[in-house]
Amino acid sequence: MGPFEYILLGLVVLLMGLMVFLIFIFKQKQQDNQPLDTSDFKGYMQKEFGEFKTELSEKFHAYSKENHTDLDDFRERMMSHIEKQMTTINEKVEERLSKGFKDTNETFHDVIERLSKIDEAQKKIEALSADVVDLSSLLSDKKSRGTFGEVQLYTILESVMGNNKELYETQKQIGIDKVIVDALIHAPEPLGDISVDSKFPLENYQRMVDKKLSPADRAVAEKEFKKNVKMHIDVIASKYIIDGVTADQAFMFIPAEAIFAEIAAYHEDIIIHSQNKRVWLVSPTTLISTLTTILTIVKNIERDKQTTLIREHLRALGIEFDRYMDRWNKLDRTMLAVTKDAQKISASSKKISRRFKHISDAKFEEIDLSEEDDLEVE
Repeated sequence: MGPFEYILLGLVVLLMGLMVFLIFIFKQKQQDNQPLDTSDFKGYMQKEFGEFKTELSEKFHAYSKENHTDLDDFRERMMSHIEKQMTTINEKVEERLSKGFKDTNETFHDVIERLSKIDEAQKKIEALSADVVDLSSLLSDKKSRGTFGEVQLYTILESVMGNNKELYETQKQIGIDKVIVDALIHAPEPLGDISVDSKFPLENYQRMVDKKLSPADRAVAEKEFKKNVKMHIDVIASKYIIDGVTADQAFMFIPAEAIFAEIAAYHEDIIIHSQNKRVWLVSPTTLISTLTTILTIVKNIERDKQTTLIREHLRALGIEFDRYMDRWNKLDRTMLAVTKDAQKISASSKKISRRFKHISDAKFEEIDLSEEDDLEVE
């Protein structure tokens, strides 16, 4: 409740109290049987009400003036506060807008950069697709497939064994018939020279795994695929395993890991046939492992040779050192004998010098003709 309401309530209470007081006087006069002058009472009430009205009007006027002043102050304070709040809000809004614009700008630049990378990747994918198409067209020709397999074989040999002709040779002629093998690995004994021939049975494999073909067509392709692989194994066994020239085993290099995995996982009859012919099927991965093993064996053999050579040199050096010690001991004994002879010669020289001095001084009586060699006495 505000101040105005309190003042109004007080005036109402005062007016009610005045009316009660007048009624009390009126009743008191009735009890005292005093005549009541209605005109006087009316005048009195008018006078009191007028004074009350005047006083109430003055009070309202004073309160209105004071309230107006307070209202102006309140309005000024509110306007100042609102202005400060609006300034703060504007600053925050501008800060948020600036930050949002900066973030939006960075995001926009990031999106542009990512779009450029995506565009670049798309170009690379298109180029790769073209390369894949070219590779597919390349592998569709048998001769090209053979060349591709040979190149991959040579790359693996060079990456594992380097360009060392003592470890392997490519396009090597072997045997009386001078047949040319793709690669000949010079493995240590008892392995010997191992022939490696590259084969790429692709066409029937692709038909065999093509889901678009009917099961009957895929079964026919599988039968032809097995026939082709076994034929390659037979050719390698008959041409590249030569008694007295090569090892009794050879490698059939399959350039495609998928084809090798298909044979190893689902065609046990091909594996058994290759084992019977002593032609081991290898993929790029398994060939690398095999070559690494052979290279490790070669290095171990070379290290053992060097160890044996070092032991032989150490044994010869020990014999020479014993000879040196024997000669040194002989030289030491000789040097001791020479030292004693030198001492004897020195003693004789002193005696001769002493006698020459006595003779020179004519002191013959001091010459002791019975003087013996002290060293000989020792």
